[in-house]
Amino acid sequence: MRIWFNKTFSTIGAVFRQLKAGYPDDGITLVCTHTHRTATAFLAADEAYLEPSELHGQEYIDWCLDFCREHRIELFWPGKEAALACKNRAPFESEGVRLMAAADYPTLTLLHNKADFYADLPREVALVMDFVAVNDAEAFDRAVEMLASKHKRLCVKPAVSVYGLGFRILDRERDSIIHLLKGVEYQIPLRELRNGMQHTPHFDTLLVMEHLGGPEWSVDCAARHGELLCAVQRKKSPLAGHGQSVDNHSAIAGMTERLIRHYRLNGLVNIQYKEGESGPRLLEINPRPSGGFGMACLAGANLAKIAFEGFKGETPKIPALRYGLRISEINTPVVLMDEAYMA
Repeated sequence: MRIWFNKTFSTIGAVFRQLKAGYPDDGITLVCTHTHRTATAFLAADEAYLEPSELHGQEYIDWCLDFCREHRIELFWPGKEAALACKNRAPFESEGVRLMAAADYPTLTLLHNKADFYADLPREVALVMDFVAVNDAEAFDRAVEMLASKHKRLCVKPAVSVYGLGFRILDRERDSIIHLLKGVEYQIPLRELRNGMQHTPHFDTLLVMEHLGGPEWSVDCAARHGELLCAVQRKKSPLAGHGQSVDNHSAIAGMTERLIRHYRLNGLVNIQYKEGESGPRLLEINPRPSGGFGMACLAGANLAKIAFEGFKGETPKIPALRYGLRISEINTPVVLMDEAYMA
């Protein structure tokens, strides 16, 4: 089967390696495209091509359809414009191309905005931190006052964000010069943030939240349209250089299974949790493989193969996971391109 992965995060190479390990007899051909010639994912792909960087939206989807025709793609596993690809599923299927998407278009759109997602999430499915979504200074002030009466520390984060970009703990005591001199990361002086809002009367949705100070879990999942096939919990050490451990927290396992079922998640997804004063709370659902996907597979489960078998309607064999395993990753130097040998 010819499987195409379009532009996505560089960690997709770990998925390629797991698929190749699961199908060593050339049962699949992995096709990868990216806008950069030096994309690291090219190193693990069977075929690599450049895609146009200037195309977005429907123009990009039209290009994807042409690419599928030209390269005889049988399965499209979208990264860039995944939600829009799902919305345009019919034209692909009419060309004999199936889509491996983490969810349908409305769900992918919902997961993209955490304010909407948190508001939609039933408490019986999973618990999130105490939060208030704000768009102006007055709402921000009310949210801080209300949440501060219940929680020791507060934090903020844009409702639309990836990789934790924009996350900051609110510091009520120190100024930014102290942060700078002391190397304080991921914090922002409350006073200075509030002053900055004076010049921006209305801003994109910002979440004001209770700060969860406990350990964090990253759960890598293989699913089939709402059925959880396998999940690996990676508990992250708060100390740099101490790696992660393969965990089996019952509350997280329960929330993960219910989230997969409630949102009918599919393929490879990642779910993040963090512990607060009242136990683990859901942070987000990433409708794609995580950056630590390769580490998760060290627990004994080839999640990429399991997801692919589920896609094909097979019954995957789920191995016993190696709970308690301490895991990490190391950097490996590679040659991306040798200009001297290029025409």
